[in-house]
This record gives sequence, structure tokens and C-alpha cells, in this order.
Amino acid sequence: MKRIVIALGGNALGNTSEEQLERVRITAAAVVNIVKAGYEVVVCHGNGPQVGMINLAFEKGHEVGIVPDMQLPECTAMSQGYIGYHLQQAIDQELVRNHIEDTVVITMLTQVIVDEKDPAFENPTKPIGRYYDEAEAKKLMEETGRKYVEDSGRGYRRVVASPQPVSIYERISLNTLINANHVVIAGGGGGIPVVRDGDGSYHGVAAVVDKDLAAEKLAELVEADVFVILTAVDRVSIHFGKPNQEDLSQITLAQAEQYIEEGHFAAGSMLPKVKAAMKFIEQKKDGISIICSLEKAAEALNGTTGTRIVSR
Repeated sequence: MKRIVIALGGNALGNTSEEQLERVRITAAAVVNIVKAGYEVVVCHGNGPQVGMINLAFEKGHEVGIVPDMQLPECTAMSQGYIGYHLQQAIDQELVRNHIEDTVVITMLTQVIVDEKDPAFENPTKPIGRYYDEAEAKKLMEETGRKYVEDSGRGYRRVVASPQPVSIYERISLNTLINANHVVIAGGGGGIPVVRDGDGSYHGVAAVVDKDLAAEKLAELVEADVFVILTAVDRVSIHFGKPNQEDLSQITLAQAEQYIEEGHFAAGSMLPKVKAAMKFIEQKKDGISIICSLEKAAEALNGTTGTRIVSR
């Protein structure tokens, strides 16, 4: 059987519990179609709206003295459980509807190991949480030592580091579950960033690992054959949104690098996805990276849609 890692964006899951319950049904149908095609499946997901909601609830509760402050690693862990619970139920229900009884779905709390000396810790850039006015932000910086910056003219937000993923703590357990014919939901929100202590143990740090890069690292470690990044469009394009827009069905690493240098991919949307897809192929020359829409994931595996990135 071929092994596939699927990276699903957090925004595709909606902003409320009700929205998420509805949208995971679409995800579940796509995942089960891939299972039916004979793949071992790992699903990674984003958590931007969800962890923001959790973080905001604790911030508000802490401000009025109802609950203690909650650190970001713990908020990420909560989002993994909350999203994983919905995905796990939806995929299991879809498997039952398709009379697939020998496949089990499980959510794994996932810790992503990062380097405490990563330069990202010296320059936090990832905004999280709600907006504050300047006075509130300055007070919070004095009280907590956290960094807050002005964001797009809408106020000040906390920023944290976004370090590179080095490894995944649960990599052995992940392989065991996949080999046992489980659909595994892992790496939620880019994983819980942890660093290693001098005694060999690990502790969580206030950071956010890019979801697509974490999913790519997971794909490497479980020796996936295919790495799929799901997005809002069917194919990657150059000259996007212009009269000469060109949708790409397949590109090599060299072509992808050229398009990046020419500035075709936006930094906040398609660029990190293309870079993650490229990194997987750089590590696995005979692998396949695909960027496509959720609804057409199965068709993309057959080559009828999506953008494939190959070594040459």
C-alpha cells in the first residue's frame, strides 16, 4: 500500500464548533475516498481560528479573575483534541457508511521538536490572539515580558516565534499505528513545539510551527510516498488573478524555484505551501507532492487535477 500525508488548512474547518462539524463531513468524504483507493492515510490540520478562540477565552477569563492564564502550548494541545475529536468521528462515520470495517481512526497528540537556538526565537513574527490598543499592549509587555506589535492598522497583537520543525516526538508511535491500518490524525496546528532539556526530557515553548512544514516533516519521518497539501484552489497558478493566469498541472523543482524567484506565489498563502511541497521532493526524489483543493483530492491523485511537484 502507498502511504499519504494530507495537510488540511485550519480555515477549512470553520470558526465555530457548528461550522466545524459541518465542514469535517466534506473532509471525511475526501479522506475515505483516498482510503478506498488503497492508501494508508495520515491527516494533518491547521488550527488558526480554533487555537485563537481557545486562547481568547482564557485571556478574557483571566482578565476578570475567573480562570488562570493558559500558555500557548497547552492551548495548542486543546485545539488538537477538539479538532481531532470532530475529524475522528466524521471519518469513522464515513468509513462505516462505506462498509470499511477494518480501518480504525485515531487522533494523536503530537509534539514537534524544534531547536531552542533557532533564530526565529530572537525575532518573533507570528501574530496570535486578539487585538489590543497601544496602552493595553504596553502594559501587557511590562507585566508578561511578551512581545506585542501593531498589526495592519487594527491594533496590537502578541507575536511568537515560528521555528523550523526538526523532528516529531511521536514518530515511532505514528509508524506503528499506520502499519496497523489506522487512519491517523496528527500534527494538528503544526504540532506542539517542544525543545529538549539537558536531561533528555522536553518542555513546550510559546511558538507556532508552520502547519505545512510540520506536515512535510511528518511525511518524511513516516516515509510517505505522497504528500498532499489541500488549499482553496484546484491548481497552483502563475500570474494569479491576471488575464494571463496560467494553471500548472506539473512542475519540477527547478521550475518551482524559478517561479518563486519571479515572485509568483504570495508569501502569506501559496508560497509556504509550494516550499513545503518542494522540501518533501528534495528529501524523497521518487515521491510526489500535490497541491489541490479538498473536494478534488482523489482526482488529483489520479492526475486529472491539482499541481504535482516532481524532482525533474
